[in-house]
Amino acid sequence: MHPSISGPLRHLMTRPRDERGDVPGWVMVTLMTAIVIAGLTPFVGDELRNLLVRAFSMVSG
Repeated sequence: MHPSISGPLRHLMTRPRDERGDVPGWVMVTLMTAIVIAGLTPFVGDELRNLLVRAFSMVSG
């Protein structure tokens, strides 16, 4: 690994971990994802549905 990168990464790997997590960040990401999907559904709903059907049929055989 490049020396200029290994220093900051070593600090991240050895720092004490906070077990609380980043709940507000995850809530914001989830909320924004739901808003984007809800906003796009009227325009691309049929295409998304077909895409999911094809993906599930490929997985299930």
